[in-house]
Amino acid sequence: MFGHWSMLPPVLLLAAVAVVILEAEDYGPHALANLLPPALTLVLLLYALSRAGWRWREAGWHWLLGILGFAIPALGLSLYLHLGLMLDWGGMASRARTPELLFRFLPWYTTGAGAIGFAIGWIIGRNLDGDRAGRSGRRRK
Repeated sequence: MFGHWSMLPPVLLLAAVAVVILEAEDYGPHALANLLPPALTLVLLLYALSRAGWRWREAGWHWLLGILGFAIPALGLSLYLHLGLMLDWGGMASRARTPELLFRFLPWYTTGAGAIGFAIGWIIGRNLDGDRAGRSGRRRK
């Protein structure tokens, strides 16, 4: 798949996230828009690994930590709210008048949170890559 088996676990995980999102929203009007965070995560993974010859180790820490920084807030928040609606955590579905309106702006909010996480992960990864290559920018005594 995509030239290497190492993509199979993330693709399966992202497919499971997509199924949860679609099922929680019952394939409603905002279901496709809420697939934006998993789709962007997959695009980032494919881009980073295609540049690195489909090898995780060659991708560099800046890409790997950036993608992880994107996925944790974007997918985590989206999954939390979708599972909350599906399982009625705290009366999210039963006590709310219009719980589906939450998902109208959720993909944009989670994508924004993911972008901030990506930037933080990218910066940390750049510092790790620089230290590994001996190019940290700091003067050594």
